[in-house]
Amino acid sequence: MTVLEIMKQAQELSLQERKELAKLLIDSLEVGEPRLNESGEHWGQSLNRLLDELGPIDFVDAEVEDPVAWVKIQRQKEADRLKTYWDDM
Repeated sequence: MTVLEIMKQAQELSLQERKELAKLLIDSLEVGEPRLNESGEHWGQSLNRLLDELGPIDFVDAEVEDPVAWVKIQRQKEADRLKTYWDDM
């Protein structure tokens, strides 16, 4: 859709609707600069640095490729772990 086509559609709106549209368009231009943290670093750079500091993640049961099967295994492990508490009740 071209700007000219959008303008033709906008002209079919009521005066109040056109005012609302104009306000929304103007507000959409007020997107500020990316926020910086206290050190003046962009938040994305901070996140990347933090992820680098954390290092690699050890996967649990990485050999299980099926995500549904993986979830079932994790649930069973948790149920087995909590079984001793359930048996005491």
